[in-house]
Amino acid sequence: MRADGGPPLPVRDGLGPARVRIEPGSQATTMFEYLTERFPGTGEFWVGESSRGHVVDQHGRELSAATPYRPGRIVYYYREPAPEPRVPFELTVLHRDENLVAVDKPHFLATIPRGQHVVETALVRARRQTGNMNLSPAHRLDRMTAGVLVFVAQPTLRQAYQELFAQRAVTKTYEAIALHDPAVATPVTVRSRIVKQSGVMVAREVPGEPNSETHIDLAEVRDRYARYALRPVTGKTHQLRLHMASLGLPIRGDNYYPAYRPAARDDFGDPLRLLAREIAFTDPVTGEPRRFRSSQDLEFPGG
Repeated sequence: MRADGGPPLPVRDGLGPARVRIEPGSQATTMFEYLTERFPGTGEFWVGESSRGHVVDQHGRELSAATPYRPGRIVYYYREPAPEPRVPFELTVLHRDENLVAVDKPHFLATIPRGQHVVETALVRARRQTGNMNLSPAHRLDRMTAGVLVFVAQPTLRQAYQELFAQRAVTKTYEAIALHDPAVATPVTVRSRIVKQSGVMVAREVPGEPNSETHIDLAEVRDRYARYALRPVTGKTHQLRLHMASLGLPIRGDNYYPAYRPAARDDFGDPLRLLAREIAFTDPVTGEPRRFRSSQDLEFPGG
């Protein structure tokens, strides 16, 4: 690993290296035999990449075809990502300095590479647009949520900013478009216990001590729909979507709540009308007040 805690291979064209742990129990005699056994048909890949110094262990030591099989080691390498549908909306840089980069993330763009979304992520786009390959997210937004997203510009400052968000020392304001129901009194505070199981697409509310809290207010009414201001106190997965649905006001375009409806990866026609409008905090490094505001607008149905 590098002195700053990063992987031993640098970010390349916005993408960090992939990693794989060498597990015990194989009959392989070399590292490449093990890797080819685990990833069939990749023998030539490992030889070719190692000739360029692109296959290393966690200490940055280059591996070759003769490197003995050693369970417990971690191998880093560059993986060619599978083709992805391009998200047809742009990421805008709102602010940039030596410590932070704030962007306006569009709908459908994941925050970080994960699963099927690798290149089509806010992190990769931001790195490519700014030329700063050291960017890392201070927090995350759901793929379907648009709005303000903050990146840390230097690895040495990552912990300070990430702890700021983890400790809830940040004021966040969201906007959502949903049906207007005069029977739902606002402002209202929703508290519930949210659980999210690994591998399950949706989160759910269950009985028990609340671990989530959202303040919801009515901002604008237009025919059958309304714009709501949402101020989360906590940051549970899909919290805002669940809390709006629990009021009988599911956010427009939400294919998860109240009922999950699968959507194609290249279907960009009905975005979730949820926007991270503003983020404000006291900078833990400089002590100055920070405020970043999205310039996007949520469209009302028929608008």
